[in-house]
Amino acid sequence: MLQVYLVRHGETQWNVAQRIQGQSDSPLTLEGERQAKLVANRVKIEKITHIISSDLNRAKQTAEIIAAACGGLQVTTDSRLQELDMGVLEGREIKSLTEEEEIWRRSIVEGSVDAGIPEGESMAALATRMHAALESCRALPDNSKPLLVSHGIALSCLISTLLGLPVYSRRRLRLRNGSLSRVDFQKSSWLAEGWIIESTGDTSYLTDYRTSTK
Repeated sequence: MLQVYLVRHGETQWNVAQRIQGQSDSPLTLEGERQAKLVANRVKIEKITHIISSDLNRAKQTAEIIAAACGGLQVTTDSRLQELDMGVLEGREIKSLTEEEEIWRRSIVEGSVDAGIPEGESMAALATRMHAALESCRALPDNSKPLLVSHGIALSCLISTLLGLPVYSRRRLRLRNGSLSRVDFQKSSWLAEGWIIESTGDTSYLTDYRTSTK
């Protein structure tokens, strides 16, 4: 059985400002760095063998922090793990959007069949490249345990479509910054053969930390 861990990058400055990132970039905040260190502490016991990251800096920053905790593993980048291209809305604060622009943005969230943003990427294209990135993990050596660092919409799209939902489904998976998910490729007597969802959006290690430091 192949286990693949999925991590959403830590909080960024644009996350805090509610600016649309897409394939534009913003550095991690101090909280984002802390989230990355906490997820690193969580996964280092899993004997991760490969760390593969989106080539956007916020994901790479997160991946490098995790890699350091996992014995100094090398981070490999894969552009297929990038966030959805949000077209003309990238860099904009949500509160600044016009009514028409907010309809474009909400079409992604609400799962409109024709969801899309001018000069942006379709959900179908996003799903295709995310599935390709995941499938490439099957070519790794036996007993590998890869960890992929990606983005909120990208990971939500991947997990939802692995469950058999259409690419334009409403966004109903909460994947917070620094969250951890896991998918497995296996043969099972009681599950469909192929990719199955083991867990999604775990942030217990972040919550436990905040509770213990109050």
